[in-house]
Amino acid sequence: MSPYKSFRYIENLADFVGQEVTLRGWVQNKTGKGKLQFIILRDGTGICQCVIFKNNVSEELFADAKTLTQESAIEITGTIRAEERAPGGYEMDVTGLKIHSISKDYPITPKEHGDAFLIEHRHLWLRSSRQHAIMRVRAAIVKAIRDFFDGNGFKLMDSPILTPNACEGTTTLFETKYFDLGSAYLSQSGQLYAEASALAMGRVYTFGPVFRAERSKTRKHLTEFWIVEPEMAFFDLNDDMDLAEDLVEYIVQYCLKHCQTELKLLERNIENLEKIKRPFYRMSYSNAVDWLVENKIPLKKKIDGKDVDILPFPWGEDFGAVQEEAIMEQFDKPCIIHRYPAEVKAFYMKRDPEDSKVVLAMDMLGPEKAGEIIGGSQREDNIDLLTERIKKDNLPMDEFQWYLDLRRFGSVPHSGFGLGLERVVKWITGASHIREVIPFPRMIYRIVP
Repeated sequence: MSPYKSFRYIENLADFVGQEVTLRGWVQNKTGKGKLQFIILRDGTGICQCVIFKNNVSEELFADAKTLTQESAIEITGTIRAEERAPGGYEMDVTGLKIHSISKDYPITPKEHGDAFLIEHRHLWLRSSRQHAIMRVRAAIVKAIRDFFDGNGFKLMDSPILTPNACEGTTTLFETKYFDLGSAYLSQSGQLYAEASALAMGRVYTFGPVFRAERSKTRKHLTEFWIVEPEMAFFDLNDDMDLAEDLVEYIVQYCLKHCQTELKLLERNIENLEKIKRPFYRMSYSNAVDWLVENKIPLKKKIDGKDVDILPFPWGEDFGAVQEEAIMEQFDKPCIIHRYPAEVKAFYMKRDPEDSKVVLAMDMLGPEKAGEIIGGSQREDNIDLLTERIKKDNLPMDEFQWYLDLRRFGSVPHSGFGLGLERVVKWITGASHIREVIPFPRMIYRIVP
């Protein structure tokens, strides 16, 4: 057996009560009095209180333990016993200690630190209990997403990150020189390539980083973030919305089952998450506008450099955070807004055959000020109408010929959506800012560490 397979981890200590084990990790905290020293050990899976009684160990070991500092790296051996009062519910009675390194002047101490200081030290901030819990929930959500799609007949298909053209608006692209071929762009979405994959494989999903050069400083925006984008041949908008509801319900219920420890540490209101079960709420864009008008929720716009409230909310404008949060105050679980005005949505979305002013698009808004967590649509499968939209948006026709081929050869109705991973992690964990829910956030004013 490979040596690493004999490693023991804090998250599995229930299996080793009464046994002597060796744990490897870092000192999160240390206290001592007289003949006793208490070490809180963190190993990436949890924390364990390790008790060193002077009469049970050598003088050298007891003296070495006194030299330990916050974030010192150690291997520690002892017998595990259940202890409800201890952090994590188990304690180790220490018999052995090996020091790998002593940490000196660790900058993030148990005292309060400001956000600016913490984000500057993000590479170390990740070690804190709160950030550790958020990252474990994030990992669980990623697993839930993959399990959901893999278990429902979808195939993972990777879309390129470097692309020759925009998928969404051309003003939010990061541009780079691409050898002798001119400019290339960091992808805003894997969707267009996912459509090609879906018309080959039936049901697919892409999962990876995308990039948006938006000059936004809100608590919900990153310039680099992760998105899962399923694409399905023969799905219409209703199928698309049903799948989106199934996915979100699965993710939340998975976290409730597997992340109780983390959610408790984060002081998350579990009762709110327990309500996230289908069916969700649905509302057309037009009905949502009627609600905004009735409740006197304004459109906020900058005119001549001044913030202006426009009432009543005009049909045809896209919703911002103010409108989304106002709409969601009446709901305790997600609501899908569907059939948006064609003029505020992307060129590839299919017009509603019953009302050409709107497209068969949908956005899922989350409760508790989560904002938009999913955006999707039925795609335009008619080559003439799609060509017309590409021309109208002044997009480079030559670079979209491969995309039009999907309509020339075996075109079918198809739909898809994108779920923003960080938006969902922020919502489920209750994090106050999106920079907390990705290991190393990239924002308009930050590219380090």
